[in-house]
Amino acid sequence: MNSLSPRRRFARAAVAGLALTGLLTACGGSGDDSSSKSSGPVTLPFWGWANGQEAVVKAFNASHKDIQLKYTKVTDQLTMQKQLTNAVKAKNAPCLVQNTAEYVTSWVSQGALADISKYVEAGKDKFNAGAWAGAQVQGKLYGVPTSSAPNFTIYRTDIFQKYGIKPPTTWDDFIAAGKVLKKHGVKITNYAGEDPSTLEVLAMQAGAHWYAIDGNSWKVDFQDAGTQKAAKVIQEIIDNDLNSKLSFADYAAVQRNYDNGGTATRQISTWQMAGMVQNFSKSFGKWALSPWPTFAGEAAKTPAGTNLTGSVTLVTQQCEHQEQAAQAALWMSTDAGAVKTMASPTTGNGVMPALADSDSYVPEAISEKLLGSNYQPAQTVVKDSLKTVTTDWTFGPDWTAMFTEMQAGWAKVINKQEKVTDLLAHMQEWTVKDLKSRGISVKG
Repeated sequence: MNSLSPRRRFARAAVAGLALTGLLTACGGSGDDSSSKSSGPVTLPFWGWANGQEAVVKAFNASHKDIQLKYTKVTDQLTMQKQLTNAVKAKNAPCLVQNTAEYVTSWVSQGALADISKYVEAGKDKFNAGAWAGAQVQGKLYGVPTSSAPNFTIYRTDIFQKYGIKPPTTWDDFIAAGKVLKKHGVKITNYAGEDPSTLEVLAMQAGAHWYAIDGNSWKVDFQDAGTQKAAKVIQEIIDNDLNSKLSFADYAAVQRNYDNGGTATRQISTWQMAGMVQNFSKSFGKWALSPWPTFAGEAAKTPAGTNLTGSVTLVTQQCEHQEQAAQAALWMSTDAGAVKTMASPTTGNGVMPALADSDSYVPEAISEKLLGSNYQPAQTVVKDSLKTVTTDWTFGPDWTAMFTEMQAGWAKVINKQEKVTDLLAHMQEWTVKDLKSRGISVKG
């Protein structure tokens, strides 16, 4: 939430073990084994966008004689999807691609990814179950998870203290705090007009299921009870003008707004703190973490990812050396030095590892400079957030197209040209029609 570049979200692709019939139009295979057994050193093109990857690639190349990575940095996640689409069509896709869980099903349905299960399955126990599931579709692995995304609220302690506000524990508290701050010219959150992930993650937290498997068909529901609950919270924030409307197209301006106290909170994950550290100059030591707000009367529950940078390193079907690519992906996600590099907000993106035991990396993933005296208690908030993560969210096979369509409507919602419920009604109709146009069996 509250960021687009690089986006976002880690989630559990909860489609393991289901039949392929009617669900996906195509499926990536494991390629020609003979190509992966070729002797001599091989060079594997690797596309990514995350800070720190160049250093990790350099370390990999220095420690491997038979496999070398050739790294190309892509601008951001959305650019990645466009460039990969073009590369797949031109039959010159890179071997390794950074991506996030929401896009895995889409790429598998296009036959763009290789099934690397037999090359990496032995490493399963090194990863947390949710992260491992994020690299799967129908029980087959198409990549190696690289990070998880614990979620929480970061807020300005000086502003909250000045106006007698406590960290909101529920969304009702959050709205009430926003109304207090509004009187003093401060917004409680920022909704970028191009980023509807705000709606996605609140719906996820509320128990919504936009996509689900029903027999041999996809079931689509953008208007279930959970989504309506999320829509109500967002609509109240927008109707009462409690949100800033700064686009992340001007990333520096957004960060200045936080630094100057124009907006007092963000619902984020560890990696987004890196941008704050790199761009702030005034508010270091004035930020603290609190748990993600809950819906009234409900137990703590955080969405499976916000903007997620719960990433996976995918292996493409066009790669001539899939086994070596799988080995390189596994190394980048498990080598202690590589993991530490990526976990730090200084050398990497401040991402939490996808490893089964990642608590020891929390001090690396959050910034003492940013949090000051709140640094130690913040570590507990991060660790606890990983214990309440949503585990039953499924990404559909047309997620990329759906999200692009939702972006256009979300801009209208933010500008009060239509209601959140109007957008949801449109997305219901549009998504069912889109899946059917792709020859995918759908109910909705």
